[in-house]
Amino acid sequence: MEWFESWFDTPYYHLLYSNRDYTEAENFITKLTEELQLPPSSKIIDLACGKGRHSVFLNKLGYDVLGLDLSRQSIEFDKQFENQTLLFDVHDMRNPIDADPMDAVFNLFTSFGYFDNEKDDKNVFQSVYNVLKPGGYFVLDYLNEEYVRKNIVPESIITRGDIDFKICKKIEGRHIVKDIQFEADGKPFHFFEKVKLHTLDAINSYATECGFERVKIWGDYQLNDFNKDVSTRCINLFKKKA
Repeated sequence: MEWFESWFDTPYYHLLYSNRDYTEAENFITKLTEELQLPPSSKIIDLACGKGRHSVFLNKLGYDVLGLDLSRQSIEFDKQFENQTLLFDVHDMRNPIDADPMDAVFNLFTSFGYFDNEKDDKNVFQSVYNVLKPGGYFVLDYLNEEYVRKNIVPESIITRGDIDFKICKKIEGRHIVKDIQFEADGKPFHFFEKVKLHTLDAINSYATECGFERVKIWGDYQLNDFNKDVSTRCINLFKKKA
C-alpha cells in the first residue's frame, strides 16, 4: 500500500489539516472560475476532492461537479452532499476517468506529485486530457519548488485538540519528505508524506506531451502573477487545444 492510501484514510490526517482556511479557499475558487469565465452549469471535476469542501462550494456556484478521490472513507463522507448536479466517486487519478466530456478539471492544494514512477505522473495528465472537451481547462495547483527549497522548516510541533503532531521535514533527492509522529488513544503513530519537487519545466513537459498548452501561472490564491523566488504556490492553467 502506498503512503497516501493509508495516511489519507485516517481521521488523523483530516485532524492535522483541519485549520485550512475555508474562506481563502472559497475566495480562490470564486476568482478562478471568474478568471476562466466558466458559465453556470459547466461540468467540472474536482480531482482528489478529499472531504468535498471545494466540490460542494463549486456546486453552490452553479456548476455540475464530479468529485473524485482515492480515499473510500472520504467519498463515503462526501455522499451526504450529493444531488442531481453533485456526485462523488472513488477514483485513482492515474486511471482513465469514465465520465462525460468536461469543461474543466481542478486538482487543488498539492494533490499531485505523490508517485515515484514518472509514468504515473504522465498518466494523470493523460487521463485529464482525455476527459476534457476541446478548449477545456486543467488547473494544477502545486507547490513552488524553489520556494519550498529556500523556506523549509526542519522541525515543528502542531497541536490539534489533545494531540501534538511532531513534524520533521527534509529534502531527499527530488522529494520533500514530511515525517509525522504522534500519540493518540494511548498508541504511538508514525506516518509520512512524500511529494516530488517538480520543476516548472517538468510539469510543462508532461502537459505538452499530452497536447495541452500552458496559458497562465499564478503564484498564490489571490491569483497574483508567479514569481519563482517569492511565490508560495505554482498554480498552472493548461488548456486542451481545440
